[in-house]
Amino acid sequence: MNDKRLKIVSVDTETVSCGDIDFAPIEQLGETAFYGVLTPEALEEAAKDADILLVNKANVTRGLISKCAKLKYVGTYSTGYNNIDIPALEERGIFACNVPGYSTNAVCQHVFALMLMFAGKTDKYASSVERGDWLKSDTFCYFTWPMAEIYGKTFGVYGYGSIGRAAARAAEAFGMKVIVHTRTAPKDCPYELVSSDEIFAHSDFLSFHCPLNEQTAGIINKRTLSLMKPTAVIINTARGGLADEAALAAALNEGRIGGACLDVITREPMRPDCPLIGAKNCIITPHIAWGPRETRARLVEMVAQNIRAFLNGTPQNVITRGLLV
Repeated sequence: MNDKRLKIVSVDTETVSCGDIDFAPIEQLGETAFYGVLTPEALEEAAKDADILLVNKANVTRGLISKCAKLKYVGTYSTGYNNIDIPALEERGIFACNVPGYSTNAVCQHVFALMLMFAGKTDKYASSVERGDWLKSDTFCYFTWPMAEIYGKTFGVYGYGSIGRAAARAAEAFGMKVIVHTRTAPKDCPYELVSSDEIFAHSDFLSFHCPLNEQTAGIINKRTLSLMKPTAVIINTARGGLADEAALAAALNEGRIGGACLDVITREPMRPDCPLIGAKNCIITPHIAWGPRETRARLVEMVAQNIRAFLNGTPQNVITRGLLV
């Protein structure tokens, strides 16, 4: 199915593919134009005649929406959608759909890659061998960087959606004690449910899997960090805005918590004034938890499925919920 009358504009292309992803599932649906990361002005020009607009992190503002007279649908290459003005779309009757669940396994994998690297210092030891340090060693091993077991430690899960549940199961498999904080108590949760303050106070590793909204913005702050054990480690693969970065950097540099493993920061890409640059015991990766090729290929297929469902009159994964009433 390729409706030449349907104009699809897809932006942020290089945030989804480095040339390794096939966009044919989307291209089959209409006349498709792909763009990279655009300035707001260039985005308005590219999208002005679009029936369907696909974005990853580009801001879909009220101003942009007002310039797009034909726009019927906005799709995200993501689960999060805090970059989209939902009320403005609803006022125009424009549907928007996201892609939940596509990255659950990849993000869970990255959580444990970060945690195991932090606990075992595997990155430091591998770099040491690459530098030739083992060639110079008098013994068959050396313990330059202290390591720790994660077995028996308490793993806090802040947010119990699909990724949070997967992380909880993985932690349990490692022999960790799992505790959970979530806004809505889930049915048949096999783990202890605790308050927000309790999960900060009791976790050895506290992993965040909640959306960024008014309730969660800045939840990692001076007060909540003061509740934590001095050996505790923050893991954030959700959204950078969950953390007051200055407060987190201060807690790290002053030794009030043990460390942080982050795949997200407040302003991305990182800027020179980010407070976390050079912070003690802080591992940062560049928002790549969702990055395995299989994951991104799945994402593109699910974006296409969302469009097909919309065109067939049965929209799915709708985030403009006011249009479903």
